[in-house]
Amino acid sequence: MPSFFLALLAAAAATLGGREAVRVARLSAGLGQALGLLVASWVACVVACLLAAWLGSGLAAQLFPEAQAMLVAIVLLLAGLELALLGPGRVPREPTRSFGAILLVLTGAQVTGAAGFLVFALAAATGTPALAAAGGALGSAGVLTAAWSIGAEWEARVPLKLVRFAIAGLLIAAALVTALDARGILG
Repeated sequence: MPSFFLALLAAAAATLGGREAVRVARLSAGLGQALGLLVASWVACVVACLLAAWLGSGLAAQLFPEAQAMLVAIVLLLAGLELALLGPGRVPREPTRSFGAILLVLTGAQVTGAAGFLVFALAAATGTPALAAAGGALGSAGVLTAAWSIGAEWEARVPLKLVRFAIAGLLIAAALVTALDARGILG
């Protein structure tokens, strides 16, 4: 069960600081809290976390334990850098009403975002991909639901830059500690 809770907390934190929540809030403001957007957000989280967990556990199964730890360190570093370097982007001028387009964009963003990286890392590190996927999906979907419900006020209410850089710093520090531990430098 620890991988479930770790994935839930890590994915929620990464999604809170990431671009996906801002995207959903902006779409919600433009579409008027359309239920299809909420459904697309949840489906995207489930699909992305299942894919990330499957890839993480599959790749880790082919590696030696030391290489698994380095894989986790690299993925943590990528998650931290993604949060630190990629901001929310511009506001769309005309948000789409296509469920398929929204689902595709949100799924891609979740897989390649920090939350997807963290689910990948936890599935690789713990060997329990189903629990990591379930926790990651629930954590990400919870944050996206909050962004959907708040809508246009999301960016005003949440200190996005502070959250984004704080979580990025924690992930980069975790990557360094994991890499040093994998190399036997810490103990």
